[in-house]
Amino acid sequence: MDAATASGGSSATDVNVNDNVNDNANDNANTAVDKIREKDGVSPGGGLFDSDTDVRDAEHAIDTGAGRKRLTLTFQDVTVRVQASGAVLGETLFSRIDPRVLLASIGGAKPPQRDILHEVSGQVLPGEMLLVLGRPGAGCTSLLRVLANDRASFESGSGTVRGAIHYGSMDHVAARRFRQQITLNTEDDIHFPTLSVDQTLTFALKNKTPRTRPMDGQKDSPTDSQTFVAAARSRVLGSLGIAHTAHTKVGNEFIRGVSGGERKRVSLAEVLAAQSPVQLWDQPTRGLDSKTALEFVEMLRHAADTDRTTVVATLYQAGNAIYDAFDKVLVLAEGCVLYYGPARAARAYFEGLGFVCPPGANIADFLTSVTVATERQIAPSHAGAVPSTPQEFVAAFRQSAVCQQMRAREVDPATRVDEVADLQAAVAGEKTERRVWTVGPRSVYTAGLLDQIWHCTVRQFQIMLGDRLSLGVKIFSATVQALVCGSLFYNMPHTSLSTFLRPGVLFFPVLYFLLEGMSETTASFTGRPILMRHKRFGFYRPTAFCIANALTDIPVVLVQVSLFSLIIYFMAALQTDAAKFFTFWAVTVACTLCFLQLFRAIGALCTRFGLASQMMGLFSTVFFVYGGYLIPYNRMHPWFRWLFYLNPGAYAFEALVANEFDGLSLACVAPNYVPYGPGYDDMGITATRGCTVPGSDAATGLIDGVTYIREHFNYSPGHVWRGFGVVVAFWVFFIAVTALAFEFRSSSGGSSVLLFKRHFRSAAKVPDMEDVPVSEQEKEGATGAALTPPAESPSASAPRQSTFCWHGLDYYVKHQGAQLQLLDKIFGFVQPGHLVALMGSSGAGKTTLLDVLAQRKDAGRITGSILIDGRPQGISFQRLTGYCEQMDVHEDTATVREALAFSALLRQPQSTPRREKLAYVDHILDLLELRPFADALIGVPGAGLSIEQRKRVTLGVELVAKPTLLFLDEPTSGLDGQSAYNIIRFLRRLVDGGQAVLCTIHQPSAVLFEAFDSLLLLAKGGKMAYFGPTGDRSHLVLDYFARNGAPCPPDTNPADHIVEVIQGKAGGRTIADWVDLWDASPERDAAYQKMLTLASAGADNGPPAGDDLEYASPLPFQFRMVLHRLMVQLWRSPDYVWNKINLHIFAALFGGFTFWKMGNTAFDLQLRLFAIFNFVFVAPGCVNQMQPFFLHNRDLFETREKKSKTYHWLAFVGAQIVSEIPYLIICATVYFACWYFTVGFPVKASISGHMYLQMIFYEFLYTSIGQAIAAYAPNDYFAAISNPLLIGAGLITFCGVVVPYAQMQPFWRYWLYYLDPFNYLVGGLLGTVIYDVPVRCADQEYTVFDPPANQTCGEYMGPFLQYSFGYVADPDATAACQYCAYSTGGDYAKTFNLNEKYYAWRDTGITALFCISSYLMVVVMMKLRSKKTKSARSE
Repeated sequence: MDAATASGGSSATDVNVNDNVNDNANDNANTAVDKIREKDGVSPGGGLFDSDTDVRDAEHAIDTGAGRKRLTLTFQDVTVRVQASGAVLGETLFSRIDPRVLLASIGGAKPPQRDILHEVSGQVLPGEMLLVLGRPGAGCTSLLRVLANDRASFESGSGTVRGAIHYGSMDHVAARRFRQQITLNTEDDIHFPTLSVDQTLTFALKNKTPRTRPMDGQKDSPTDSQTFVAAARSRVLGSLGIAHTAHTKVGNEFIRGVSGGERKRVSLAEVLAAQSPVQLWDQPTRGLDSKTALEFVEMLRHAADTDRTTVVATLYQAGNAIYDAFDKVLVLAEGCVLYYGPARAARAYFEGLGFVCPPGANIADFLTSVTVATERQIAPSHAGAVPSTPQEFVAAFRQSAVCQQMRAREVDPATRVDEVADLQAAVAGEKTERRVWTVGPRSVYTAGLLDQIWHCTVRQFQIMLGDRLSLGVKIFSATVQALVCGSLFYNMPHTSLSTFLRPGVLFFPVLYFLLEGMSETTASFTGRPILMRHKRFGFYRPTAFCIANALTDIPVVLVQVSLFSLIIYFMAALQTDAAKFFTFWAVTVACTLCFLQLFRAIGALCTRFGLASQMMGLFSTVFFVYGGYLIPYNRMHPWFRWLFYLNPGAYAFEALVANEFDGLSLACVAPNYVPYGPGYDDMGITATRGCTVPGSDAATGLIDGVTYIREHFNYSPGHVWRGFGVVVAFWVFFIAVTALAFEFRSSSGGSSVLLFKRHFRSAAKVPDMEDVPVSEQEKEGATGAALTPPAESPSASAPRQSTFCWHGLDYYVKHQGAQLQLLDKIFGFVQPGHLVALMGSSGAGKTTLLDVLAQRKDAGRITGSILIDGRPQGISFQRLTGYCEQMDVHEDTATVREALAFSALLRQPQSTPRREKLAYVDHILDLLELRPFADALIGVPGAGLSIEQRKRVTLGVELVAKPTLLFLDEPTSGLDGQSAYNIIRFLRRLVDGGQAVLCTIHQPSAVLFEAFDSLLLLAKGGKMAYFGPTGDRSHLVLDYFARNGAPCPPDTNPADHIVEVIQGKAGGRTIADWVDLWDASPERDAAYQKMLTLASAGADNGPPAGDDLEYASPLPFQFRMVLHRLMVQLWRSPDYVWNKINLHIFAALFGGFTFWKMGNTAFDLQLRLFAIFNFVFVAPGCVNQMQPFFLHNRDLFETREKKSKTYHWLAFVGAQIVSEIPYLIICATVYFACWYFTVGFPVKASISGHMYLQMIFYEFLYTSIGQAIAAYAPNDYFAAISNPLLIGAGLITFCGVVVPYAQMQPFWRYWLYYLDPFNYLVGGLLGTVIYDVPVRCADQEYTVFDPPANQTCGEYMGPFLQYSFGYVADPDATAACQYCAYSTGGDYAKTFNLNEKYYAWRDTGITALFCISSYLMVVVMMKLRSKKTKSARSE
């Protein structure tokens, strides 16, 4: 339909557009801002800016002095086509190997494609602001990404980007040179949480500031960079109103720091530091209250006016004052342009099409509501004649005069050559002056590479010092490991007895720091989004970040290795030579740095943590086996020997061994000097005795160290510094790999995916509600939908309705040693069938009050009364109430129906039949309009439900419990206007069905605010400013403020007006005045009396049945439900399960072919031991993968389900343990099948079955140990750095392999050796396969000596063999006796304290007991953590 003919007013509007679209584009916005200023007034420290001067200070604080940078942004017919995601099936464990799925992915038809943006055109001149509006999925964020020249995320697959985008006169290819001049600020405030605000901003400024800079625009008075940065930082922080937070950590959801609004301002400060002429903002006001959001947009307006920046922003729930600050608006729906033109003309345009903008409504919400049947209102004269689909809207707009005039007024990009020239000159003037490793003329960075590395290095040190706990754990672990290891090898003798021990103690630093380095893979995923953000801003290149990380490692490693070396070197009595000690120290430092960088490179190369953990496990296994310790180089099979040369640990171990044994001479003593004992020892050193150690001299009885390592390891002292150099080269290589991986990695993006569970056959036919044409949606009639439910809507009332009252409520917390009061004498009530809004300025205590009322506070002191039906809150209160937190926390592999059913079955009374509970779930699905998505996986944003759908699921999870009272914290935060409307509409349905609801809300529109029955208003300091009914069209609450000198201006949102009033921004009164006025008002007395009446009404009645139960369901039922959910979660987590299985398959095959078909020589006995010992090292990779999975589930439990009393912590930990067991058995099975037969162990059932059973027990053992660590650890990284200490120092060290029982220090031998479960694990495995093996030494393994004259070898050795091991090859020989140290595998087993064959079964039984005790330790650790979260103390 032609808009020009749709309404008489439309044409007039179009003519006005033609006259003023560019010439006066900014006048309207400036006037709007001036009106805002006049209305708001100035409050010292109370807002984002305290004056216009402060605003300009923020904009000019980083004045480059290099000229103005201005760019016109022009985009013409931009179309983005990507693979159509729509509704697809989620993956399962079986789908990864389903032949049908694999064949379809290989040879199937190409997936369909769809346009997420379709022929989008527009132009934004310097000094203009464009507002992009649209519902979620409309393409707003995609448009901003394309305009930011971020095409890689769309073009990486089969997607394409068509159309022309110009920055000045540059096309998108030429604009890549100026990437940092086009900044996109995403809606997520991602920062390093341990950095302070001051450190975060200083870092940004340093990377955008040249070495010298004029101050205050005075070209002749240059200022050094430090002075400039300090001045700029001070002015920016002060201007943004966050100077008081300078030394406060930025924080995140887990680390306490600045508030959400303040964190948003930190993001703003970073963008200001970027000083880009083109700024694109994606939801910058998300999470801010209306006042702060307005001041934020006001800042953008001033920046556009004074610096002529080009601004494009997307906003949700933008108030009219915010909307008025923009020059142009672009409305999108399904990627199509519904309108593009002046912001002030948009309302008239759509009204000309026949739509009605309700009085007081936000214009932005009105513009996006025209495609939503449940919200839009149509003028009676246009009923049935308005556009319905996006395509119809596009056709109407293209025919309109607005469209034609906007095209006519567009400036040809080719004429903007001067902008590019000015930009080039300005950018050149900003770059640093030093020309050593600095930026070239075509670089996108302001600072040189050396400067970037220095700045990143300083920041990394600040991050490290900000997380002192993790740093302390790393140093503490290294110290403890050194003490334990040093004491284990304490004072090794300079005899042949240490020839086995010395390589062991030298391999220990290689092994320990290999295990510790694995934590870097986990850490590498933490800062990746921040790296990508700063790369877009042009702060530094990823290479600088990677080099800085490597440099930051050096001082920490120096401290770790110095402590480690000083302790272990001298405790173990290695050679006391300064040169050798410092060589040991230097090689260990290089090896540690190399391993840290190796695992960091693995993390950089992998896009998913599951794949990274799998690679981590594979590399650690390869490096352990082919490090030269388990299998000497000359004994390696040729097909894997090449791995030795690719292993930095092998070169480090060779250097350490060669360094120690060079110049070492050891005396050969019994039991290595044979024969020994009565009748032999008095012979002394003689030719009739021989030494079993390679490299010995029969004439002297001494072992030359160089000869020993040459014969046994094929090492040479000349390779010490060669090995050191190779390790350093590997370190540099891994740094380069990490840098290249991040340099070429692009940010993720594309269209969102709606996932359905497998076997849901109609998934492809289920549409998203946003894709349904409005003509097929719910019909709203001529005047639009109201917030009341339709007559046919079923009631959602809970069977039990209760009245909730509180009075005299105070809340105190400890702050800097004093009691800080956050709530002050609060009272109120919520009745069944009432929707109560809890509002106030930022920091007034809204969420605090909600948490106190809902018993969610775990610290502080509470005084006052909280009553439900006149009785104090009982033990069942948290179970009987629903609490929807601001964060939508769900188990992402569950479907919507499963999530609701889980809550209903566990939280409704046990007496309610299961069928009735599930029927109620269906009822809630219908009520919340979730039926089309009932079988959709919740997923994560971008791969699952949308944010608004997740909000509805959060609400549904609480509603199915049939709560007597419902609490909601910011249910509309982060939603667009229509989604917020839907949430409040659903709440209204609940309330009209009898539900009692208390809800905090930040930025309600006039329409949403009218849905609330009552208002509880809080002022700063947690003080009451109003409580009572709002009235029809909010007249009661507005009358109260009008009578006290603060009338609400016409066309002003009542909610915004009320919040501004109690901030002291209107009405000529201070905050204290409004608090005092309320305390003395008759409205306060009436509300208080009504509260007392309601509180006493039900006090005489006894508590209902079931009120004495903390949980609705018994513990066994809880366990079954949680176990079922976890089993489904694992089935739908193929990455996690298959990574674990694949790691076992690889490790088994690798170990099997490494120890291929072992024989029965003496050395083969040692190989059998090491083949078993290698199996132990499957644990680190699996544990590091398992712990994040455990912690994810624990966070879900602690965040939501524990607080709602859904189930007991015992049910959680028990189900977590049992759910892993089937997959552990599968892992043990595949490892056994791939490994046992390839190494050549006996196939006899009694032996192989015993081995299989012991391997299953080990899977249980290491998993339970990892779960015990995770149960108490605060986060993933802490758990990862704790693993080496426990697994390395506590388990592997004392299992009797590295140091045999007989050579272990007595202090450890008699207690810790017997407490080490790995001791019994190895004993059960080794004793089974080795005891009955007949040994036949190879020729080079015999010890050769001559018997005394006139004696045969048998006669001479006979007495010795009666009490010792071994045999003589030819007892009848009279010369050159060949003695083999072992005759059977049992002889070898006895050296490891396996004195009898039955010890193997004994050790298996003890291993089973340790499995049980380890699982009990998981329970204990979870219990200890549960005790840490107590409820706040009530008085």
